[in-house]
Amino acid sequence: MGMVVVISLPLILFSLLLGFGCYFLGKAKGRQDIRTHAQVFGVPTPPPGTASPPPTYFKTDNSTNV
Repeated sequence: MGMVVVISLPLILFSLLLGFGCYFLGKAKGRQDIRTHAQVFGVPTPPPGTASPPPTYFKTDNSTNV
């Protein structure tokens, strides 16, 4: 036996309208947000007073003991 799922036309139209509405409202909110809160992406600057990173020490492979 099979199962039949019936979806009404108003439900389909409502879901499409809801999807388009959320898309356009989100797009407008994103554009407004980028105008008021500009984000700058890139490498962060180190805090003042910090020196260069400490040197990296490598483990020897015992070839120097031969």
